[in-house]
Amino acid sequence: MNNMNLIDTFSEFKELKSIDRATMMSVLEDVFRNLLLKNYGTDENFDIIINPDKGDLEIWRNRAVVEDGQVEDENLQISLSEAKKIEADYEVGEEVTDEVKFMDFGRRSILTLRQNLSARILELEKDNIFNLYKDRVGEIVTGEVYQIWKKEILILDDEENELILPKTEQIPSDYFRKGETVRAVVVRVEVKNNSPLIVVSRTSPVFLERLFELEVPEIFDGLITIKKIVRIPGERAKVAVESYDERIDPVGACVGMKGSRIHGIVRELRNENIDVINYTSNTQLFITRALNPAKVSSVKLHEDTKRADVYLNPEEVSLAIGKGGLNIKLASQLSGYEIDVYREKDETEAEEDVNLSEFTDEIDAWIIDELKKIGCDTARSVLDLSPEELEKRTDLETETINEILNIFRAEFE
Repeated sequence: MNNMNLIDTFSEFKELKSIDRATMMSVLEDVFRNLLLKNYGTDENFDIIINPDKGDLEIWRNRAVVEDGQVEDENLQISLSEAKKIEADYEVGEEVTDEVKFMDFGRRSILTLRQNLSARILELEKDNIFNLYKDRVGEIVTGEVYQIWKKEILILDDEENELILPKTEQIPSDYFRKGETVRAVVVRVEVKNNSPLIVVSRTSPVFLERLFELEVPEIFDGLITIKKIVRIPGERAKVAVESYDERIDPVGACVGMKGSRIHGIVRELRNENIDVINYTSNTQLFITRALNPAKVSSVKLHEDTKRADVYLNPEEVSLAIGKGGLNIKLASQLSGYEIDVYREKDETEAEEDVNLSEFTDEIDAWIIDELKKIGCDTARSVLDLSPEELEKRTDLETETINEILNIFRAEFE
């Protein structure tokens, strides 16, 4: 029975395809030599023959034949009469090789050996998974949803290795069922409680970068390079690209004919809105492009504070800011400049308009700051927006909005 248990353990070992043959043989021999040392005090006179293909092994002991009554160490020596029982023509000075049966070790020793072997197998498995995935950080992996918890999802890859997709690394609109296939990028591999922890992400900019590499051959081949990616997962992303071949339009190549290339990426990211922008080292031009789809009139840079004043026609302001301020936020992240949006006004409008700072005696400073945050710096720029729009884009309450609108209207009346 003990022998069969041992054979089962070998079978486990044999099935670990990720462990090379040399490592397997080495570990098996190491475990058995430790057992021999414990039982006989030495392992030098033993030969261990392992057959990993069949999942079994043999242990042979070599002992010197000595005259009867002269045996000093039964492990290293055998009396002549005992040797002749094995084979009649043995003589003193020759070496006898006989097989050591598992039963000779005793039940407790075999049980301990099996536990040690199982522990070493588990340890090797963990090391292999860790080494496999630490070199795959930044790669896309595909797996099947195995278990869904409140804060994370357990995914199994093709080799049944466990991957963790935390809630924080999921796109807000992600919804998975057990058995569903998931794609994500490996972002972190660490050891936790003596086990490898492989964390994958669908919100990382690297995930979007790898998806572009899969969909756009020119990026994969290095003809087009992705300079920078910023994204608000599930909402909007901006990707700056540059071509090393002037014959290739990087934006057109990434989008594809009628959006054929980018559509697959957008679907994978739950309809995330992706803006592909032609990179340039000209900061003013880059900021102009980053604020797409808004048409920018002019850009004034403040290099010392890394701020940019962007001037637009009144009807372009809301486009530049974008829904929930996402467009201007991503443009700032992409360019590395804090962007302030200003309405461009002609001389006649300037005479008829009043700067918000003129109303500090009637309106609290924090309310004026709130209006400036959404690109409104004059009374008319606020009046151009509906109460509903103001309520949606600011943290102001309906009552406060109505009050300030009345103040501004009274000013022009």
